[in-house]
Amino acid sequence: MQTIYFMSEIRNFCIIAHIDHGKSTLADRLLDFTGAVSSREKQDQLLDNMDLERERGITIKSHAIQMDYKKNGVQYILNLIDTPGHVDFSYEVSRSIAACEGALLVVDAAQSIQAQTISNLYLALENDLEIIPVLNKVDLPSANPEEVSDDIVDLLGCKKEEIIHASAKTGLGIENIIDAIINVIPGPDRNDEAPLKALIFDSVYNPFRGVETYFRVFSGKITKGQGIKFLATQKNYSADEVGTLNLTQTPKQCIGAGDVGYLITGIKNAKEVKVGDTIIDVSSNESEGVSGFEDVKPMVFAGIYPVDTEDYEELRSSMDKLQLNDASLVYSPESSSALGFGFRCGFLGMLHLEIIQERLEREFNMSVITTVPNVSYNAFTRREMDVPILVNNPSDLPDPSGLDRVEEPFIKATIITKSDYVGNVMSLCIEKRGEIKNQTYLTTQRVELVFDMPLAEIVFDFYDRLKTVSKGYASFDYSPIGLRPSKLVKVDLLLNGNSVDALSALIHFDNAYTIGKKMCEKLRELIPRQQFDIPVQAAIGAKIISRETIKALRKDVTAKCYGGDITRKRKLLEKQKKGKKKMRQVGRVEIPQEAFMAVLKLND
Repeated sequence: MQTIYFMSEIRNFCIIAHIDHGKSTLADRLLDFTGAVSSREKQDQLLDNMDLERERGITIKSHAIQMDYKKNGVQYILNLIDTPGHVDFSYEVSRSIAACEGALLVVDAAQSIQAQTISNLYLALENDLEIIPVLNKVDLPSANPEEVSDDIVDLLGCKKEEIIHASAKTGLGIENIIDAIINVIPGPDRNDEAPLKALIFDSVYNPFRGVETYFRVFSGKITKGQGIKFLATQKNYSADEVGTLNLTQTPKQCIGAGDVGYLITGIKNAKEVKVGDTIIDVSSNESEGVSGFEDVKPMVFAGIYPVDTEDYEELRSSMDKLQLNDASLVYSPESSSALGFGFRCGFLGMLHLEIIQERLEREFNMSVITTVPNVSYNAFTRREMDVPILVNNPSDLPDPSGLDRVEEPFIKATIITKSDYVGNVMSLCIEKRGEIKNQTYLTTQRVELVFDMPLAEIVFDFYDRLKTVSKGYASFDYSPIGLRPSKLVKVDLLLNGNSVDALSALIHFDNAYTIGKKMCEKLRELIPRQQFDIPVQAAIGAKIISRETIKALRKDVTAKCYGGDITRKRKLLEKQKKGKKKMRQVGRVEIPQEAFMAVLKLND
């Protein structure tokens, strides 16, 4: 017979931390300690089930799992929602936080508090979560638990004895963490008799069963076979199967208030499920969804096109399924004269773009070309000075002759680094048009720098260069602060006199000449030589600002002339010259895929 637990015995919690502070390893130890995994199923990074996550050693998706634990004769259900730590995936963190009552704040005893730790902590505090501070990796020779404990006390305002010292690698302090989860984190409200309200915090596409929806019940209960409705789409379904998220899915008859589970309704169309939507009973007149879930706006835009234009519909289907699993991906159809039909996609950052591209290739066998990434701007014309025109693509920019101004998005960038590297970090930020707003010494060795910077400047290589100039010690986090007017120009790339719209870019006027020259040089190296000269030009409007020439492959047509008058050779060379001229008029230049990403590596 199935046991039904009281709601006070459920604990919903997530783990928040900066990237590489031992979050996934701590999740492994919690699963081991509670017996949620058998010794046969045990492996490192158990919840990171994507090959990409294991290869890179990062968490990309948040993962939910249920653990059963008995203490003092009371049976507890612990629902853990593991979260990513990289700044590009903070959206996943916000979804996990909306479904929890408490959070473990994990801090590395050797690296101390980093930028993303603070960012995720504020996100948790805004949602009134109970915070349990955990000092991880205390067994490392380089650990400095006393100093880092003081940092945590300053940040949280907690007592020093409330900080749990742990080592996820050796299993030290795991029992104390479980006790704190039970004693500190409040149980969810028990309200089984109220109308059903459940928040969808994730979903995945199963080719055999359709869309699997992961939800957290806030009030009421979901029973197998019950008629339900999705509030945003107003579509009705039947709960064919409900269950809990153990290591494998466990079907149940009913999921009560406060619990986390999965739902299968046989939905085949990925667009019918929206992450952040509320599930209600089919007969309910409820019009208000569960609050606390934030809608995220993409920061970086790029075009994704199939290598073979016949694969366009297949790419559309792949994007639908991928969006279901990653709700922060935004896309719309677009076409390019150089690349044919494809999609304009919005991403949260450059790592997000890289991961999406790799997932399309691995999970859906799609060969794709990605165009030069850019951000979204607002353009204002002289005719309508108060009506902004959204510019996601450089080709959307109105004619410069009628343009009044262009506003670009700015961010507040928070960088925490060692005091030795402050000069290097400042130089990099000022080079990227940053304006310093604040400088705070957290300790004698660690400095927090706050800059206002254009988002476009951090899109490409900023994060990599920041790690280089700080020898890997700097941590970075950002939040949008709105739009500001800026002197931007559209730089077009012309190949053989024809504009390649996929290589156009909106660049600040001060940098346009330098970047135009670098792009021309890069393309001269990457584009294969043809039978005719190919001019590679960068232009602002009708003005050419840079030019390189890809020299023709020449055949020695005079080789067969072994004597006679010079006019014989000249006649052959003139004939070749005419042929080259004609070839240049009708010849097409094929652009290799590396050329589209070449702009990202201009500083290499």
